[in-house]
Amino acid sequence: MRVVEVTAYGGPEVLRMARRPKPEAGAVPGKVRVGLKAAGVNQADLRIRAGRYADAVGDLRPPFVLGTDFAGKLLDPVPGKPEMAVGTRVAGFVPWFEMLTGDGTYAEIIWADPEWLAPIPDDVDYTVAASLPLASATAQQGLERLGLPAGATLLVTGASAVVGRLAVQYAHAAGLRVVAVAHEGDEPELRVLGADHVVTRGLPEDVVAKVRAGDPDGVDGVFDGALVGPELLPVVKDGGVFAALAPDRVPVAERDIRVETVRAKPDAARLAESLRKVADRELVTRVADVMPLEEVAEAHRRAEAGHRPGRMILMI
Repeated sequence: MRVVEVTAYGGPEVLRMARRPKPEAGAVPGKVRVGLKAAGVNQADLRIRAGRYADAVGDLRPPFVLGTDFAGKLLDPVPGKPEMAVGTRVAGFVPWFEMLTGDGTYAEIIWADPEWLAPIPDDVDYTVAASLPLASATAQQGLERLGLPAGATLLVTGASAVVGRLAVQYAHAAGLRVVAVAHEGDEPELRVLGADHVVTRGLPEDVVAKVRAGDPDGVDGVFDGALVGPELLPVVKDGGVFAALAPDRVPVAERDIRVETVRAKPDAARLAESLRKVADRELVTRVADVMPLEEVAEAHRRAEAGHRPGRMILMI
């Protein structure tokens, strides 16, 4: 089967198409095979490929296969779940960092734990489904880690992209006052999605100044979807809370600010609910570009260049 391997740490040019043996039914106890139709390109993929997380992956070294988000069809039935038969359309994400096997979703077929899998509603296509699993889990679990009460003010960076956009919607539903940092031009849509105030992105000090103009006392919490990091601490109130999504962008706590590092875990039930909400137009995700697997290097280049906000999707 076709896969994309990281052949060495470096730029997008280190991504190469390769062939690996096709997984055989029943070869991995407790897991089922999924034939992939789409896979998402996440910011973590870019950092792993570049070697920025080399210490975090332990003994794992190239060549390995990147990728977490996926959407496809079951090639094996899920035992005990007749509704999850061969051919069922499913989505989920591989907890790549927890497994550290180097077996990701830039591949035609993957092994998946049934607990990762949620059925895709008929009205949701594979590209949209593949944009959601890790992003929705990160947004929901990040907000839980923040633990802010209804009425508190939350700053969401990266609100134009998929994780931040979902965080805005979940935070609004939880009764939080949301200040979103986004690309110019996205203000009207983000207000519809639940942002109470939108500031345009820029240098961290400029973002802090803009937020302070509307909230002189600062905000109660930060959901750092754009991976800005420590430079945002001045906008957080004493005793506030900061959710960091990347291990290399975690602030050192000060002024009794609680810092939470968020690494999402698969939650099939919640993913199924989120997919249903997408189908019912109650939740909005964002796909930036859809490209064939063979053009993965270009997909990485576009993602790194900030080509446009949203999830880059590889069609397989």
